[in-house]
Amino acid sequence: MRRWAWTTTPEMEWLDDAIVLGARPFGESKAIAEVFARSHGRYGGVVHGGMGKTMRPILQAGNLVRVGWKARLSEQLGFYSPLDLLEPHAGKLFDDPIALAGLSSAIELTRAATAERQSYPGLYDALLVLIAALPNSDMWAPLYARFEIGLLAEMGYGLDLERCALTGVGEDLAFVSPRSGRAASAEAGAPYAEKLLRLPPFLVRNDASIESGDVADALALAGYFLERRVFDARGENLPEIRRRLIERLGFAGRL
Repeated sequence: MRRWAWTTTPEMEWLDDAIVLGARPFGESKAIAEVFARSHGRYGGVVHGGMGKTMRPILQAGNLVRVGWKARLSEQLGFYSPLDLLEPHAGKLFDDPIALAGLSSAIELTRAATAERQSYPGLYDALLVLIAALPNSDMWAPLYARFEIGLLAEMGYGLDLERCALTGVGEDLAFVSPRSGRAASAEAGAPYAEKLLRLPPFLVRNDASIESGDVADALALAGYFLERRVFDARGENLPEIRRRLIERLGFAGRL
């Protein structure tokens, strides 16, 4: 899929591909929508007729749109024109409550963690890959866990999973220090295993098989650092929808 962006006056007008994060009513027929644009980040704006039959389906969270944002002054809320649907991702998940929870959790984490009007092209691409995978495979849960690890990196809190912090070796990595976020090999970390977080192999090697419990451990690892490095600093908790997603995955035997 081709992605592009065009900007005339960056502060007051731009056109970009974006992922809808959500919308709420504004007056009788308008809506205020929030999007996550590839080259411009998270923006809010008014959608004229946003509560009507034509626009409401387009403003479902997770949909891919081509959107123009305009304002007289850069600090204003602004409005969207045009706002055209490119891919109706949200509609593909209505019959899959687990995948819909995965979408909602990823969207809410993106909204809560990112700074407004700051671009995160890497995070945008990762989110789009995840959203596209949700209706097509029962194996998206490991991809979701990778998305959360990537989100940490985009926020400036990436984990060091390249080599063992104690020995420098890059093989047989099995643990992560909860203090430093650095990996440890199985041998070097064994004496401290009770104090370390388990590192599932699939987070280190793309060709690693995924065993029972690996997704749970990956989500526990990501959640630990998201909570302490991103959300605690803001006096916030991890989104409730994330906990519900993990519960649904557990009940379905997909952790």
